[in-house]
Amino acid sequence: MPAWPDFDLAEISQEASERAGIEFRSGYALRTARRSLELLLIEWANRGLNLWTIDGPTPINLEPGVSQYWLPEDTVDLIDHVTRTWNVANQAAWVPPGQTPPPSSGTWQIAGPYSYIDMPLSRMSVGEYAAIPSKNAPGRPSIIHIRRQIKPYFHIWMVPPASPFYQIMVWRLRRMRPLPEGGAGEPEVPWRFIPALIAGLAYYMSLKSKDPNATQRVPLLKAAYEEQFNLASDEDRDRAAVYWVPGGYDRI
Repeated sequence: MPAWPDFDLAEISQEASERAGIEFRSGYALRTARRSLELLLIEWANRGLNLWTIDGPTPINLEPGVSQYWLPEDTVDLIDHVTRTWNVANQAAWVPPGQTPPPSSGTWQIAGPYSYIDMPLSRMSVGEYAAIPSKNAPGRPSIIHIRRQIKPYFHIWMVPPASPFYQIMVWRLRRMRPLPEGGAGEPEVPWRFIPALIAGLAYYMSLKSKDPNATQRVPLLKAAYEEQFNLASDEDRDRAAVYWVPGGYDRI
């Protein structure tokens, strides 16, 4: 038994329908509730930093002379990033992290836990990156320019040379996982956000209902949703003295 209430998609949809004053009987009612819930979770990704969807640190191996690198398609934004420089005595006989040494040689050295240095990357906007006169200048990467396209990617500057070996360590904000088909399964939401999820779904469902009783409740349901979301998001924050908000001023 879990230590907190466990609600699947069908139970969340049923509770939201009852709050909105909508009958919940047919299979279509579940499908339309699931669709509204997916849109609600997309809205949450736009509202701010959902701490449970932060992945990282994730290493991205840099290649000599290459400045552009792709990010997973479910990336919302990068919230932090550093350049990791690996210090090794013999670069030719060293295996970068995540690679396998040749089986024919016993001289290869696997990276140890204290053989690297991390340095922060400064984030640049489109205009700032465009103003760099020599975008292929070799050296330790110190600048990152993130492009939040449908398939997101980033550019780095300076461009890594053949030696030493560099990585970019990223902490990324990703989208929540899609909801499963049917009424089984649970949204990827912490238990403390379940009241906000139900209140938001009730509001979304009332917006598209043809029942006058439901449409009359729209202002009340919206106010209840905002209250529940603010309660949960105010609690679900980093307790450090300084915390980051994704996106910054560069939204392109």
